[in-house]
Amino acid sequence: MTHAPDTTHTHGQRVSTPVHAQHPLDPLSATDISRIREVLHEAGLLTEHVRVAMLLPVDPAKAALAKWRPGQPFERRARATLIDRSSGEHSEVLVSITQGAVITRSVLPDTPERGQAAVLMEEFFEVADIVKSDAGWRAAMKRRGLAEYTKTCFCSPLAPGYFPEESGNEGRRFLRSLTYLVPNEGDSPWAHPVEGLIVKVDMVERRVFEIYDEGAIPTPMEHGNYGLAAQGPARTSLKPIEITMPEGPSFSVDGNSVQWENWKLHVGFNAREGLVLSTVSWRDGDEDRSVLTRASIPEMVVPYGDVDETRYWVSYFDAGEYLLGRNANSLLLGCDCLGVIHYFDAFVNDDLGNPVKLDRVVCMHEEDYGIQWKHTDLEGHPDTRRSRRLVISYFATVGNYDYGFFWYFYLDGSIQVEAKATGVVFAGAGLPGTESPHNTEVSPGVFTPVHQHLFSARLDVAIDGEDNTVHEIEAVPLPMGPLNRRGNAFTWSDSQLKDEASAKRLADGLRARVWDVRSAHRKNHVGRPTGYCLIPEGKAPLLAQPGSTVAARANFATRHLWATRYAEDEIFPAGTYPSQSSGFQGLPAWTAANRSIDGEDIVLWHQFGPTHFPRTEDWPVMPVDYSGFWFKPHGFLDRNPTLDLPDDARSGHGDACRAGGDCACRSSQPTNTKE
Repeated sequence: MTHAPDTTHTHGQRVSTPVHAQHPLDPLSATDISRIREVLHEAGLLTEHVRVAMLLPVDPAKAALAKWRPGQPFERRARATLIDRSSGEHSEVLVSITQGAVITRSVLPDTPERGQAAVLMEEFFEVADIVKSDAGWRAAMKRRGLAEYTKTCFCSPLAPGYFPEESGNEGRRFLRSLTYLVPNEGDSPWAHPVEGLIVKVDMVERRVFEIYDEGAIPTPMEHGNYGLAAQGPARTSLKPIEITMPEGPSFSVDGNSVQWENWKLHVGFNAREGLVLSTVSWRDGDEDRSVLTRASIPEMVVPYGDVDETRYWVSYFDAGEYLLGRNANSLLLGCDCLGVIHYFDAFVNDDLGNPVKLDRVVCMHEEDYGIQWKHTDLEGHPDTRRSRRLVISYFATVGNYDYGFFWYFYLDGSIQVEAKATGVVFAGAGLPGTESPHNTEVSPGVFTPVHQHLFSARLDVAIDGEDNTVHEIEAVPLPMGPLNRRGNAFTWSDSQLKDEASAKRLADGLRARVWDVRSAHRKNHVGRPTGYCLIPEGKAPLLAQPGSTVAARANFATRHLWATRYAEDEIFPAGTYPSQSSGFQGLPAWTAANRSIDGEDIVLWHQFGPTHFPRTEDWPVMPVDYSGFWFKPHGFLDRNPTLDLPDDARSGHGDACRAGGDCACRSSQPTNTKE
């Protein structure tokens, strides 16, 4: 028997908590995770030194999911990555939650290509103790005159990258650690970097095995605190904004299944990808037409452009090396989300395999989004309709940076994805007033390097079914001649990308390049294939040189678009374990076979995100930097689907009416009249 998640009400807000799965795609519950731990323990796999580095639900096969109907039984599976901390051995275990049994277990080869599993939480916290107990590090601090801070400072646990030329690294599971002072309790450590001091920590032997200690740059001591205690008093000029929905939200929630206007979808969550949206469809008349089978942001990389010894190696994979979902925030009403909110709780595992609850980790609400459409006819009579969107989001904090991932669903069938980067910029120290080609001085003696935030969105597209094609469309100026006698004409090209090799593409804003996904069998009312168009921002892809190790490890980020033929185990574009990997895993490995994507089950991988040239305004905490893309219907619908929106403002904007405003968005009077 299956049961819906518990739904509780807190101050008018609803919260869904996973209990027992009622849908094959539901996220892991506390009961599921406890059961998995029990199975692993009974199989003798959770010994004293073994930790659960990653635990993810395994989606059922598409064929099985297509046949399943509500109320029918289904099997639940999960895959666990285990690390023996006494030896560094990695193994993967497939567990049937339903049967309470291990299905398969495999020990992973210890090769540079494999890489290392994500940082354990206990590793994250024990690095500081290991570093602070090392005599070499204490001597380095004393040499700098910083001995008084050795007990209170912060020693960061940082993924080390891959550099085979560095002796002593090969075959080790290790982290690099940088030191930051905490002059007073509660101070932001990021403002006080100890420059030129890098410690390498072997996480199997639990000891420091190498220290880089060079230079004598003074540590900046001006505080970088950003709270009102340091930056207040709070301004009093802003008047309240109140968002009310007196009749409640327009969406409905059944377990993790959501319906809003024409949209239906399933909300999932796991420790690595965070938010996962599945079975996304659009109601067209009496038909639910498929748009996406599954959508998530399974990886991101933050490569830095500095050549300094303290930072040249920095290229964090925040999903693969730290697990974005595991680091997700509990969201607060009025701070992270405004309006009438439905929250989803989630569960992840700790290092011992026990469930850990993430309260209110996903937020869902509606927002006004301005004008949907407007026209004033020849007699001066205006028609206006208001737009709104459904917002599904979560935030994760990894070290100094915070990332918000927002999925917007619109009334006209459009989908927008937006990543919001904020937090504290990664900083080093330098002599105040000096120039650097790779760093900006944001505060006296505090230098922040140029870097990128490159996100990878995985869109398992299903435009009216799983048989799709991909086309590149771009503007084509026509040279003056017989076909363009006056020089004003231009057209567009439409090139089908028929295999994986041809579908490794860069955006080109100068040519308005977009990518159109079309049904291979269905046509609209003018006889053209139904489709959805991916519209990129087209910001810079990975800027590291092709011969660099970061370009090997983050090869997915060298292209804005990859299109692949679906395979159920192809989820992570840099491979399952990008930490310390020698690279070329994931997308470059999968596409080597150059599979056909002509009328096949297709997955789009779209890379997007900002190149960050830091500025003084980013200190001491960074205003949100926005990036993203659109996925818009392009011939999917026969006409504008919002023609039936009400012309009464009271349907969506009652406050204006209560304030005495004109409640009609359609006027029988001209907009401009004379007395």
